[in-house]
Amino acid sequence: MNLIALSTGDLILAALLVLILAWSSWRLHLGVEKQMLIAALRTTVQLLLIGLVLKALFEFAHLGWVALLSALMLAVAGREVMARQQRRFAGIWGYGLGTVSMFVSSFAVTVLALLVMVGPQPWWMPQYAIPLLGMLLGNTMNGIALALDRLTQQAWQQRRAIEGQLLLGYSWTEAINSVRRESMRAGMIPIINAMAAAGVVSLPGMMTGQILAGAAPVEAVKYQILIMFLIAAGTGFGTLLAVWVGARHLFDERQRLRLDRLRSKA
Repeated sequence: MNLIALSTGDLILAALLVLILAWSSWRLHLGVEKQMLIAALRTTVQLLLIGLVLKALFEFAHLGWVALLSALMLAVAGREVMARQQRRFAGIWGYGLGTVSMFVSSFAVTVLALLVMVGPQPWWMPQYAIPLLGMLLGNTMNGIALALDRLTQQAWQQRRAIEGQLLLGYSWTEAINSVRRESMRAGMIPIINAMAAAGVVSLPGMMTGQILAGAAPVEAVKYQILIMFLIAAGTGFGTLLAVWVGARHLFDERQRLRLDRLRSKA
């Protein structure tokens, strides 16, 4: 593959665009310049660190190191899911619900893809396992965060309607069914939109990267189709699981709505 190397100057020029955007935000009093600069700094530091980690991991490939990095990625993703919710479950539920849902969906789909579809030898080869898991975790994280945020916000806003249905004899599943359905839909809309626009409005990242690296366009397309379908499955199943368990946790054993199990974002 004939990959054109980027210089430090190229990255500095791109960073200047972000600085100009942050300055524009400051001048227009948008209030997002600080978050933008912090996010840009985090992106730079985190990607440089993961680049060094992956370089070492590729040179000294071992299942234990791959599993450790995967667990770290999952732990960070679980924290991000919790941090993005305006109202989240209190206690261990606030962190555990999203984390377990991502583990069940993203890890299962990644292992299936490695064992059955891609088939590297060994199956946990980090050059394949880590990028696949990273793409799945990133998109599943977004879907679950959106779905849980919609679930808790709507349950809070519609609490009187839900309690009224419970008083009329409805079960907890019937009382919160519309909220749960809308939450699941909110979590899956981003990946549906991404699939609908792929190849027409946008060229997805993995496909673009492979083409820039010199891969044949048709091979890059096949990999991208595989990735999009895996992301859809991981996001969809993770969202369904998180919303179902989360909705059940909003009610106690006597089917009473328990919004005291939520806490607002500080």
